[in-house]
Amino acid sequence: MTFLMKVRGLKKSFGDQTILKNIEFDMTRNERIGLVGYNGTGKTTLANILAGHMEADKGSIQTERALKIGYLQQSVAYSVNDFSDMLGGDESGGLYQLASQLGLTKVQSWNAERLHHMSGGEKLKLALAFVWQTMPDVLILDEPTNHLDANGISWLVEELRAFQGAVLIISHDRYFLDQSVSKIFELEDGLLHAYEGNYSAYRSEKKRRYEAQLHQYEVQQKQKERIESQIANLQNWSQKAHRDSTKKEGYKEYYRVKAKKLDNQVKSKLKRLEQELEKNKAEKPKGEETVKFQFSSGEKRGKRIIEAKNVTKAFGGRTLFEDSSFFIKHGERIGLVGSNGCGKTTLIRMMLEEEPATNGTLWISRSIKTAYLSQDVNDVNENQTAAEALQLFDRRDLAHARTILANMGIKEDRFDRKIGTFSLGERTRIKLAGMIVKDYDVLVLDEPTNHLDLPTREQLEDTLLDFQGTIIIVSHDRYFTEKLCDKLLVFEKGRIRRIETGLKDYQSKKEDPQIDHDEAERLRIETRMTAILGELSGLTEENPRYQELDQEFIKLLKKKQSLSKK
Repeated sequence: MTFLMKVRGLKKSFGDQTILKNIEFDMTRNERIGLVGYNGTGKTTLANILAGHMEADKGSIQTERALKIGYLQQSVAYSVNDFSDMLGGDESGGLYQLASQLGLTKVQSWNAERLHHMSGGEKLKLALAFVWQTMPDVLILDEPTNHLDANGISWLVEELRAFQGAVLIISHDRYFLDQSVSKIFELEDGLLHAYEGNYSAYRSEKKRRYEAQLHQYEVQQKQKERIESQIANLQNWSQKAHRDSTKKEGYKEYYRVKAKKLDNQVKSKLKRLEQELEKNKAEKPKGEETVKFQFSSGEKRGKRIIEAKNVTKAFGGRTLFEDSSFFIKHGERIGLVGSNGCGKTTLIRMMLEEEPATNGTLWISRSIKTAYLSQDVNDVNENQTAAEALQLFDRRDLAHARTILANMGIKEDRFDRKIGTFSLGERTRIKLAGMIVKDYDVLVLDEPTNHLDLPTREQLEDTLLDFQGTIIIVSHDRYFTEKLCDKLLVFEKGRIRRIETGLKDYQSKKEDPQIDHDEAERLRIETRMTAILGELSGLTEENPRYQELDQEFIKLLKKKQSLSKK
């Protein structure tokens, strides 16, 4: 077995906080390792040390030779200048070819403006292509599926299977890990624990280890309680014997001997207990991290809160979408679905009135209060504290935010630390806490599960299901979108159209052309019925037009019902 890398005794601290305590492992050629752990446990710190971007305080990394390491950093680490340098240095054209395979066309002609308007998925794809074309010996990929569409994830899975070197992947994407790794490293409390198999095998083995350790701990606790009970009885008898030895004439010596014998038994049992605990001490296993938070929504507003009519958006001669009409009602959970670079984040910026429409109109209700979670959480000042970044000045809001963050696993003693000391997952939690403190009607979430560990991700899903306001979500986490969204805005063929089902039903209908045709017909009927109702509301029954529209409405209703039975 050829070892590419031997890691021994790595330690790393930041101030008084020890992140890595004593990290040791070997990495062999063709190995596929997933690195998992809660937010803030030091996964990215370890990746930076292995890639040579950061020095450990102690420890060593031995390699069989000078290794070329391809390191895909988290998306916020790259700037427009970085991408410009990547494209400018591609003399062989290998980067252009790989980018094309990932769905990025004509990247060689992208100017500064185009690079500035790249979506999160386009940034990730370009960075991936750059790392791949360096032909490294070791790949270190930090959250490689964040922002990636289905095409990008399929490409990555296939390329990883063909890659001849070693791979270390930091990810909270359980399904991607199941397809791509054969070993899991878990970082917990500064220590590294190894598990054979993919993510599902790791979860199964971790549960087995937890239950075995818990059983061992409970057996030992019962044994300890039994011995301590025996000791307490012996001590009571000894104390009584000592008292009797001073009172009962003719029996003093007998009771002194008895008390001494009992004292020796107590000492013997205490020594046995101490030796047992020292030799085979079973620690109580640490349970799964629990995360608790709860959104609240304001009073119900008007029915439609957003409405687009023939909206077009273009920049730099490139049209993202055109002639698109749709609406969003209060209380709906809408998923924005489409490939990387189709304009999902741009549409969100338009909804937030940060970007104008090129043509058409986008109406937003003035009565709604909207919170926005950006996809890279890089719009917070790293030199500010959590309270400063969230602009919380009211004492009650500050206390509420502290409680929420404590429930999310960020201890109170870290509340006044600078944002730059938090991991990206912890920064996402801080922004979520800021959204919870204030009463919002609409939550706009752009890739909300990026960087979040699994307990936080699962709690976020459950919390959003209980939220009574409107939720607009962009996420390439298919399972997150399927669970939460019952309506979609689909970006397809340069247009945006509203779909009245969730993602699973939409995908199945796409695979069946007849179902897709029926859905389009149903949508046409519903649109016409809405228009008829609008016209009828302004007419009296005596108006000849009223009867005509009423008959048309009845026919359309019957046709819609027949489609629903298919």
